[in-house]
Amino acid sequence: MAQAIGVDIGGTGIKAGIVNLSHGTLDSDRIRVPTPKGASPADVLGAVKEVLDTLGVADSDLPLGVAFPAIVKYGKTLSAANVSDDWIGFEAEKFFEDGLGRDIHFVNDADAAGVAEARHGAARDAQGLTILATLGTGIGSAFLYDGVLVPNTELGHLLYDGTSVDTASIEKWTAYSAMERENLSWEDWSARLQVFFRHVEFLFSPDLFVVGGGVSKHPEKFIPLLELNTPIVPAIHRNSSGIIGAASLAAD
Repeated sequence: MAQAIGVDIGGTGIKAGIVNLSHGTLDSDRIRVPTPKGASPADVLGAVKEVLDTLGVADSDLPLGVAFPAIVKYGKTLSAANVSDDWIGFEAEKFFEDGLGRDIHFVNDADAAGVAEARHGAARDAQGLTILATLGTGIGSAFLYDGVLVPNTELGHLLYDGTSVDTASIEKWTAYSAMERENLSWEDWSARLQVFFRHVEFLFSPDLFVVGGGVSKHPEKFIPLLELNTPIVPAIHRNSSGIIGAASLAAD
């Protein structure tokens, strides 16, 4: 049975699991620890070691994929969304490989989730342009055309001059964390999502929207409230998509 390990580093939690590559499912419990406050490289590495130890795979020779909330090019992180600015321009893949003592595959977290949904989930066999949006601490995005990933899209950082922020990233106003922070109703939050998805729909004319991240556990609360021309569905793997996608890419 082909397996790989996936680690998904987020702004609030770091998750890991052993993935069944044939079915795109978890063969283990999903292990989670809080993301260290400030999310500096050294502290994040320590938390990754903790989840791997808890999972019992610290010394495993299974392929290991690590998903991270930043633009990732050639192993370097070029942005820092909801983590320390120390990650900007940082040789992150080498840092993790040195710290863990093994090779890894390092990828943007939303891109990993998109790959999981294209290979094993809601976007499997989808034609044309699928846009996945992960709604959590921020908003991540992944573009897949006929199942092929176009990496490092950052739709959560579209500029938006709204009622809560002044000319800032739209994720500050629209992410799931905004609903929790401002104690918004599902109806009020969905009105903000409508602004985001309608603008993305106008810009890119996608064939399918997939919604991932923590809020994908509650699709009935908000998806029916959205009025779009594009079909929109929840991620099948919910908040495990990043783990599954990172592991799948590591095994390629």
